[in-house]
Amino acid sequence: MAWPANGGGEERRDAGQGGAKPLARLVLQPQRRRSPFPRSSLAPKMAAAAAASVGPASGIAELSLLEKSLGLKKGNKYSSQGERKIPVLQTNNGPSLTGLTTIALHLVKQAKKEQLLGSTAEEKAVVQQWLEYRVTQVDKQSSKEDIRIILKDLNSYLEDKVYFIGNSFTLADILLYYGLHHIIAELTVREKEKYLNVSRWFNHIQHYPGIRQHLSTIVFIKNRLYNTH
Repeated sequence: MAWPANGGGEERRDAGQGGAKPLARLVLQPQRRRSPFPRSSLAPKMAAAAAASVGPASGIAELSLLEKSLGLKKGNKYSSQGERKIPVLQTNNGPSLTGLTTIALHLVKQAKKEQLLGSTAEEKAVVQQWLEYRVTQVDKQSSKEDIRIILKDLNSYLEDKVYFIGNSFTLADILLYYGLHHIIAELTVREKEKYLNVSRWFNHIQHYPGIRQHLSTIVFIKNRLYNTH
């Protein structure tokens, strides 16, 4: 499977007591793509907070990120309900909209970017399938075993795909990226290599223009991501 390389890397060195020793790790650098959003100026100490800012209980934060990525102006009013803090959108006309995926679909249509929902009936069905997976599986994981199963399933599915809908970037990629960010941030180097297909996909999405925004960049080892041997 051919994955697009996201820029070059730089060799890191560790200056220990025995002198500078080269390490066989290359830190990925994003391509210089034009994006409407400024680079984050978060201090290193805030990186952990940024990584944790998106997760199962922060639907409103995710929707704010989605609004910006879609180029929508601020103005939507959100609230949350229940113990799981399910997001609610207060609409000017008509009833309120409840739930992450319901509101996300509304925002995509509001931004007139329906291509993010799939271009064919089959693609639209697959997008909807993965949006449901996001809220029924990813958001409801409660143990390391749950996370292991999720990553194993996704790693198998992404084996021959660039995006969740084959070669098409969709809302499924955006919401799964936001939902998995805090999980991927906690993985060890070995775990990232174990779920190599998930790592490739995740790294590609975090470098997609306008998506990551203030979230911390997750570091992967380039020579493991893009070599199959």
